[in-house]
Amino acid sequence: MENELTFIAPEGVYSVTEDHKPIPLVHTAPPPTFPTRLSTVSVRFPAKQPAAQGLGQLLGGGKDFWKEKGLAPTPPAREDGVSVSSGETPEDATSPGPDIGSPQDTTPASPGVPDQNHGLFSPPVGGKRRALSRPKHNMRTTSSTFVTRVQCTEGLAKMLQAKQGEVTYLFYNSSKNMYWIEAGAHIKEALARVAFAAHPTCHDVNHTTASHEHLDVIIGFQTGDLIWLDPITLRYGRLNKQGRISNSPCTAVRWVPSSPNLFLVSHADGTIIVYDKDREDGVFSPQPPTASLASPPRPLSNDPIPPSPPAEGSSLAGEWNPLDSIFVTIPPWHPVNATGAPAGGGKGDRDKATKNPVSHWKVSKRSVVDFVFSPDVKYVAAISEDGCLRVIDALAEQLVDCYSAYFGSLTCVAWSPDGRFIITGGQDDLVNIFSPWEQRVIARCQGHSSFLSALAFDDLRCDGRTYRFGSVGEDNKLILWDFSSGILHRPKLHSHHHRLSMASTPSLTARRRTDTLTADHSMHHLPPLSAESPLPRYHPAPSRNEVAIVQPVVVKQLENDILTAVAFLPRWLLTGSKVGHVKLWIRPLPATSRRNGHPSRTVADAQDLDWVS
Repeated sequence: MENELTFIAPEGVYSVTEDHKPIPLVHTAPPPTFPTRLSTVSVRFPAKQPAAQGLGQLLGGGKDFWKEKGLAPTPPAREDGVSVSSGETPEDATSPGPDIGSPQDTTPASPGVPDQNHGLFSPPVGGKRRALSRPKHNMRTTSSTFVTRVQCTEGLAKMLQAKQGEVTYLFYNSSKNMYWIEAGAHIKEALARVAFAAHPTCHDVNHTTASHEHLDVIIGFQTGDLIWLDPITLRYGRLNKQGRISNSPCTAVRWVPSSPNLFLVSHADGTIIVYDKDREDGVFSPQPPTASLASPPRPLSNDPIPPSPPAEGSSLAGEWNPLDSIFVTIPPWHPVNATGAPAGGGKGDRDKATKNPVSHWKVSKRSVVDFVFSPDVKYVAAISEDGCLRVIDALAEQLVDCYSAYFGSLTCVAWSPDGRFIITGGQDDLVNIFSPWEQRVIARCQGHSSFLSALAFDDLRCDGRTYRFGSVGEDNKLILWDFSSGILHRPKLHSHHHRLSMASTPSLTARRRTDTLTADHSMHHLPPLSAESPLPRYHPAPSRNEVAIVQPVVVKQLENDILTAVAFLPRWLLTGSKVGHVKLWIRPLPATSRRNGHPSRTVADAQDLDWVS
């Protein structure tokens, strides 16, 4: 039954119902340099309200009746030259729907954002909640040479105005183009295609501000430039213009969850930079990362536990070591300074608060490949070409733990929906499952025969007991994995060396103290912690015979293009190739969401795990 367009999983058959390809490249064009990435968002369009019938319509004297008789009155003309029909109310006539390429006259109120009591991601102190700002420049009329072409499907404005119910949009990059498509519409042509002078390398959609009237999409480029795009109105803003803040290629970009304006960008020079889309670029030069300038991690203002003193031989006792800390350059307008820190103060404070970057983190001496937020938005898991996974406390801006890969660079990362596990893929052809609560590798997944390209958890099939995720690699394999947390927590050895990291923030420490699983299992593969430990935050990779092995549930070998992207949606499984070929695989049946409190249908049996002796 299986073929190129179908495969069978334990829960049923997955079948390709749609595929999208970019415009063909000319024969002289070089092959795509940067892989295709996928971003998705679902928005709900309001239901169309039927017009109320008047007495004349009830008696058979509606507009159509009079038009048939040739007695329909001539609609009065508006001052702007657009006629008003007899069926329009004054509000309808003066409040047209969003027009593609035209600015919005009114700005909707900002959606509610959960309170965040920390400096970096908190709203301005003492001010009113800002209305959502919109990009300033019109893509259709811009004179910028950075935006080279804009192409929309015919009748896009009317198509959007006629939408009802929930709609899922997909964004993907290919060559120097960004594509915007609608999932499930069975329309081959993209809703819009925007061509740039540089290669897009990464992008993300803000789910907090997404609506049927506007979308906020951040696009990173090989030049370091950033574009803030609203594809519905085709308006854009430009940040880090011509690499004013960093001219290093962008490798990943993520909106801060629940924030309407903050986002993080990682660069190939080993940095992660915090931006505010509403701010202008400031004059900024990061400090060189030297240990003499480094200071102990700043505790959160409401943390009762101060940071532990640095161990002898750590980065604070000599040259800055990226395995032991991150180096933070604090701009004059950083929230710590702008909200009442001793540094600063004066008439320039108002101007300082309007500049980018918000903060600058030097994470690694090699390129930061990708990063993701934890579900509670307190931590960032970043991977880099030095083969390390770093867990960063984003609120305190300090390194929590650093884990080494078994071999080579790490290439992809994902955080489980409940925050308990981090998975990474890399050049060792393995998927590593980490438990940040226990500070250890708990399993490795073997099934790929080449470098991994992308990972993603299937939210609907993760219930806190069993977990489903998918991976794709340069071997053109799409693999689905199931694992059970109960089985993975079985210790291989019976020795117990309980370890409490000096690098742990109080929040992670509290979790480990209250988690019953942690108290029963060891960190046998880590050296014992002592005052002589040179790098208390660094965890080397355990040997192969000390970690559980997870076997694949499904291995689907695809042909042609190298796979570079995978994502799970409620109705589809998405895959993308390096040249921009996107496939939508319909799921066999609607999976029961873990959020509804019902168990998932995925079961990871003991046969899926092999303990290597």
